[in-house]
Amino acid sequence: MIANAPLAGGAFALGSWHVHRAGYGAMQLSGDGLYGPSGEIDGALDVLRAAVAAGVDHIDTAEFYGTGTVNRLIREALHPYPPGLAIVSKVAARWDAGGSLVRADDPDELRRGIEDNLATLGTDRLAAVNLRMMEPSENPGPRFDAQVAALVQARDDGLIDGVGLSNVSRHHLLRALDHTEVVCVQNLFNLVDQRSYDVLTECQSRGIAFVPYCPLGLPGTQRRRLHADPVLVAVAARLGATPAQVALAWLLDLAPNILLIPGTRSRAHLAENLAAAAIVLDEPARADLAGREQSGAVP
Repeated sequence: MIANAPLAGGAFALGSWHVHRAGYGAMQLSGDGLYGPSGEIDGALDVLRAAVAAGVDHIDTAEFYGTGTVNRLIREALHPYPPGLAIVSKVAARWDAGGSLVRADDPDELRRGIEDNLATLGTDRLAAVNLRMMEPSENPGPRFDAQVAALVQARDDGLIDGVGLSNVSRHHLLRALDHTEVVCVQNLFNLVDQRSYDVLTECQSRGIAFVPYCPLGLPGTQRRRLHADPVLVAVAARLGATPAQVALAWLLDLAPNILLIPGTRSRAHLAENLAAAAIVLDEPARADLAGREQSGAVP
């Protein structure tokens, strides 16, 4: 059933911030590729303003989305930022001259990345910044400690409110927690890809926000597979929702510390995504989706 409540789904702590569990991911505003266009995607400003008007108070971005284009769009659409709007970014990557995303994760590069985000967004402080690992399988060591220390220093200097992690293993999370508080973890996680389940449960046990990126699957085969999944399609039809809405509602239902940041370039899809927060999965729906997982459909 669908509850009649605007931006339902409750709220959760993002460090010192409390945000609605339905947020907005700005990555798609960079265009067909993360490298992005030189100008505005049609309707981007309207989508950003509509999201905030609908009650969204958590926007996820990065300086390397559209090589700064996305941050500039956010600034043009929303600055001066309304009180309570948590803007979260990420660092440790950049575009090289050939258009490939490469590491930019030396401590001085991380500091510069944070400062670049502040400059293009036109703010002097971010709610959180995620240290994005290029390979979550890497074993954390002294280099990782130095990277975390760079974000801690930025927090202590007043540039960010919280330290976050992205694309990390449970080992990364635990090692970071040896040095500092972590306010959020952003990993790939959705109904068809739950390889970060151990990270989610660790975050839940510690009251850390878990922010699944690509909550509707990676673009391409994974996303098409999710939208066409017969169990998901059947549950959606019975609840009077779309498969995408049920997939998002499943995440919200899975754990109270999950914060959603689905992205879109259209106001219609924005409204559809936000409406997912009002969908309440009943026991038959939970059982059907759980049975799907146990059948081996989820890797």
